[in-house]
Amino acid sequence: MDALDDRIIAALRDNARESFAAIGARIGLSASAVKRRVDRLRADGVIRRFTVDVDESALAPRIEAYVELFCRGTIAPAELRRACAAVPEVVEACTVTGEADSLIRVRAADVHSLEEALQSIRAQANLERTRSAIILTSLIERR
Repeated sequence: MDALDDRIIAALRDNARESFAAIGARIGLSASAVKRRVDRLRADGVIRRFTVDVDESALAPRIEAYVELFCRGTIAPAELRRACAAVPEVVEACTVTGEADSLIRVRAADVHSLEEALQSIRAQANLERTRSAIILTSLIERR
């Protein structure tokens, strides 16, 4: 990776649909040189996928919450990942330091759906308890 690769990645983060020619014009490379570099970055696993960034508020009404998971005893991260991955409303999950074993972000259609998602996780993981914080307003969201 070099400074040009960094600039290509920054351009793709801004707009993954921007043409290689437009990116090249911004950073001083030909379209074919940008394409070769993007192909190499993908082959090397630096760029894993191209995706779309959707404004969730423009879609159907949703409720989002951060939920701390407190497990009984010791639980392997792979078991937590499996339990969370099985619930489609879980959009992010990570292990954390502190009292909780894991922190997840849940996006559901309404409070009832949020409750059902949490019940699904409780049934799959060896959870002692959860603690939830419903998101009111997202102030900053960076990718």
